[in-house]
Amino acid sequence: MRLLWALVHELQSMSKRTNTRIGVTGPQRLVIRILGRRPGLSAGELAELLRLHPSTLTGVLRRLEARKFVTRAAAPSDGRRAVLHLTAAGKRLDRASQPTVEAAVGTALGSLDARTITAASRTLAALIEALHTH
Repeated sequence: MRLLWALVHELQSMSKRTNTRIGVTGPQRLVIRILGRRPGLSAGELAELLRLHPSTLTGVLRRLEARKFVTRAAAPSDGRRAVLHLTAAGKRLDRASQPTVEAAVGTALGSLDARTITAASRTLAALIEALHTH
């Protein structure tokens, strides 16, 4: 449990540093990174991908839209449905810059063998599921 709290603390600390350095929090950067790879997702699809309640994502998206990093547009196939895209400013933030959470994760994973990574992934998935169902 102590290690989980330490991980949460480090993620929050890095999020604050990222906000100071590039102007977006860790969760906001994650949304930007996902939309950079999957433009045209709806807010609901993004929430599902992130395993977040849509209302939790609403605030993140609202702040990204206000800062002109993300735009909403009518879906070409269904004008009633809104889809999300990065703006030019959002695309600039999508580029990897140091230090980032993803760079730190890459460094950590690079120091581990595949078997250890698989075991850790299974452990985290089991913890997430247990926490979700309680």
